[in-house]
Amino acid sequence: MSRLIKSFCAILLCLGLCAGAYAKPTTRLAKRHSAGTIHTSTRATHARRGHATARNAHVRTRSKTHSVAATKVSGHTRRRNGRTVLAVRRTRHRSYERFTASSYADNLTLGDVTTGEDPVVRAAAIEALGNMNGTAVAINPDNGRILAMVNQKLALSRGAEPCSTIKLSVALAALEEGIITKDTPVNLGHGYKVNLTYALAKSINPYFEVLGRTLGFERVKHYANQFGLGELAGYHIQGEQLGVYPDEPLPEKLGGVGRMCSFGESISMTPLQLGAIVSAIANGGTLYYLQHPETPQEVADFTPKVKRTLNIAPIIPEIIPGMAGAVGSSYGTARSLRTSFSEFPVMGKTGTCSNDGTRFGWFASYANTPNGRIVTVFFLEGGRPTFGPKAAELTGQFYRALWDNSYFQPKVGVVAETNGTGGGQ
Repeated sequence: MSRLIKSFCAILLCLGLCAGAYAKPTTRLAKRHSAGTIHTSTRATHARRGHATARNAHVRTRSKTHSVAATKVSGHTRRRNGRTVLAVRRTRHRSYERFTASSYADNLTLGDVTTGEDPVVRAAAIEALGNMNGTAVAINPDNGRILAMVNQKLALSRGAEPCSTIKLSVALAALEEGIITKDTPVNLGHGYKVNLTYALAKSINPYFEVLGRTLGFERVKHYANQFGLGELAGYHIQGEQLGVYPDEPLPEKLGGVGRMCSFGESISMTPLQLGAIVSAIANGGTLYYLQHPETPQEVADFTPKVKRTLNIAPIIPEIIPGMAGAVGSSYGTARSLRTSFSEFPVMGKTGTCSNDGTRFGWFASYANTPNGRIVTVFFLEGGRPTFGPKAAELTGQFYRALWDNSYFQPKVGVVAETNGTGGGQ
């Protein structure tokens, strides 16, 4: 009996030794927990962590931001050359901005003076804007008449940072100076080159930073002032405030003139100023004073007032493809417009940025319609739902409302006007 017990113990001992030989050894490389996360402690992992920190060190925000750091590392195994390899995927650090402003508002039209406006255009702008916290301005670029201005309190305010819409004036300046054409490849580093058409359509910030540094602050400011930035856009429009263009460049530690030319940082632009610039592009170079008739008599007596003639007619064909690409291309920042409207081409430029808890969304556009040219500016303020593509989407709804009301149909027996009420009544 004792011999049988000894034999049984020997068998158990052998089985235990075999199990230990084939078991995976526990090392310091990884310790697997029930939640499926892997906490690493190797030098390579620490090195990767250092590189990840360096990659994210350049992220800059101008409002209060909160960083979400990855403290866990997800892992899985895969086979490579017949060997099992542990693949470690780190979650990247992310920064997000906290917005305090609301993207929605009621009573946007309270206090608006509307007697001299085009009722069809105004109704379409109100319908498109909905309850978004913003303003919509429609202009006849051939004479400077404001056809409709919804939420006039915001439209006539000091405005806000122009964000990427500033790229229009920078592009015109660089074209006028002969620095680029629409097809000139600009080297952005690491062999990455883009031209003006692509950079405008996709709103490539480094491209315009390069143009800004090449032009220098004095030339950038000179052309911005020529295009109407830093001065009132309207002619005797009650309540209009001035958007400011600074006399000094942004400090280099904050991005310098390059940052001014890509985001419009330190610049204040009003919806009327942007509308006047786009009107000059649409009509071939005439910068009109914008006028807002307030009575039927002022409508009847309307006379255009030219502020200055810009020498941009030869270069306008160079900027149009980029503005058209913003809406019409698959990568354009304003392609959301086409979800509502595609009956004829619309050219424009979006802008998105934020400051002190408020996000801004811009979209300025013009179109050669069957009933004449029209310029629109949608400017939104708020939180995360507010951005340039949203302004473009609302612009598409504006065009759709006008189309559905036959606004763009040529008026039979009416001569196209250049000093009257606009594209139609």
